[in-house]
This record gives sequence, structure tokens and C-alpha cells, in this order.
Amino acid sequence: MRKLLRPILVLLAIVFLIEAWLWDRLEPIVARIVNVIPWGRIKIVVTRWVETLPPTAALLLFGVPAGLTVPLKLVGLWLIGHGDWAEAVATLVAAKFVAVGVTAFIFDVARDKLLQLYWFRLLYGHVMWLRRWAHALVDPIKQRIRMRLRILAPRRASRAFRLLMRVRRRAHVLPRSPTEPLRL
Repeated sequence: MRKLLRPILVLLAIVFLIEAWLWDRLEPIVARIVNVIPWGRIKIVVTRWVETLPPTAALLLFGVPAGLTVPLKLVGLWLIGHGDWAEAVATLVAAKFVAVGVTAFIFDVARDKLLQLYWFRLLYGHVMWLRRWAHALVDPIKQRIRMRLRILAPRRASRAFRLLMRVRRRAHVLPRSPTEPLRL
């Protein structure tokens, strides 16, 4: 049973790590955008405003990204309905980036308030544990893939080509004659 669940767990870990990777990558990008656009003052005002909120009200701020991305997702669905798949995918990916980026910004501003909630602190600790678990599960697989892809490095390309040609020659089987019996 455990062997059967392992691929599912690896897939879930990869999805979780992609989300964590997006979070890690988008948080500084959103911070740069906030700093480039004169929203720095707005961030200070929002931070001060969040400090006055009770923790449960700070939690309600997480509805903001959903509100911002619903119109984008509806446009993506409309594009799918009209057969514009590339535009739809681009729109839905943009919606995902906006949602993760704004959520990262809100979490950065409201983290201290949210961690005052006992259940949120437990949930946050569990998510951080899940992140470590996912890395422990996926990192060895990533390492094996990197090791196997090293053969395709430019310095080793000729060696990789020779290896592939040798495998191809060994795998090449002459076609059987129609009179030859089929062997299984």
C-alpha cells in the first residue's frame, strides 16, 4: 500500500513545492513593484492599519487576492469558451501570479497579527513542517535527475550522443518474417 501511495505523495509534494517556490519568488518581486510604484507609503499605511486590527480581521484580508483574481479567472474561462487556449492559459497563469503575489504581500504585512491566533500558529507550523517534508521527499529525486542530465552538458554532448547511438543499435531489432512464429 505504501508503494502505491508514494507516487501520489511525490506529486502532492511537487505541487506544494511549486506553490512554495512561487511564493518565495513572487514575494520579492511584489516588494520591488511596491517600492518602484509610489506604493511604499501605501504599504506603510496598510501596515499601520493592520496593526490596529484584531487578528481575526487581519485574517479576512486574505479574501482580497480572491477578489482581485476572480475577474481575471472569468476572462480566462471566457477565452477558453471561445477557443483561445493560449490567451486563456496566459490569463489564468497571470491570475495565479497576482493571487500568490498579493497573498505574499498581505501575509508579510499581517504575519504578526495572524500568528497571535493559536490555531493559525499551529497551522503555520504544520505548513512549514509540510514544506520541509516535501523537500525531503523531492530533493533526492531532483538530485538524481540532475545527475542524469549532466551527461547532456555541452562538454559531454558527444559522449551522450555515442551512448544514445549504442543503445539505439542494441535496441534495433530486425523485422520478423511473416512465416516466423510470434514469440512472447
